[in-house]
Amino acid sequence: MGRPLLFLDVDGPLNPYAAKPHKRPAGYTTLRVPWDGLAREGHRSPLMRRRPLRVWIDPRHGEELLRLDCEPCWATTWVADANRWIAPVLGLPELPFVDFGEALLEDRPDGVHWKTAPLVEYAAGRPFAWVDDEQGDPDRAYVTAHHRAPGLLHHVNPRVGLRDDDFRALADFARACTAPERRGRGGQREGGLSPRSSRGPR
Repeated sequence: MGRPLLFLDVDGPLNPYAAKPHKRPAGYTTLRVPWDGLAREGHRSPLMRRRPLRVWIDPRHGEELLRLDCEPCWATTWVADANRWIAPVLGLPELPFVDFGEALLEDRPDGVHWKTAPLVEYAAGRPFAWVDDEQGDPDRAYVTAHHRAPGLLHHVNPRVGLRDDDFRALADFARACTAPERRGRGGQREGGLSPRSSRGPR
C-alpha cells in the first residue's frame, strides 16, 4: 500500500499552547515570531498582534517524526510559514503543505472541521495519519465515508503536545499501512479493524 502521508498541525501537537502560560514545558524552546514575519495571520485574534507570537517547540520531536515510515506534510494555519519558523527548530527539511484556500477557518454547518475535506482531497486515496488537537466524531465519520484508504485521526492534547505514546501509535499505523496484508473497502484489514485512532478528543 505504500508509506502513508503524515499531516502535521503545529499549534497543539508541536506547540502545546494550552499548557500553563508562564511555565515552559520541559525540553521545549521558546520562539518569538513577529506577526509581520507571518504570511497568514488569520489564526489569531488582532488583540494578540501587539506582541510577537510565543511558540513552544521541542527540537527532539523532529528526529522522532523523521523516524516514522511516513511522508510528512504540514496541515496547519501556518501553511508555508511552518517551513520558515517551525521546521528549522525541529531539524526538518522543507516539507510540502496543504493550501486550504477558501476553506481556511471556514465553519461548516455539518460540524466537520474545515481541514477535513481538504485533507481527504489532498490524500487522493493514499493512507494518511492526521495529527491535530481539534478532530472529532464528525471528522472520523467524514473520512470513513469519503476516503477508501486507511486514515488515522490522531488527537493530541494541546496542554501536553506530542508524547512517546503518540509516536508509538503513529509508528504502529505506518507499519499497518505498509504490511503486505489484503484490505477490504474503507481500508479495513480482512478479519480486523480499520487502523483508525480509537482515542477521542481529550
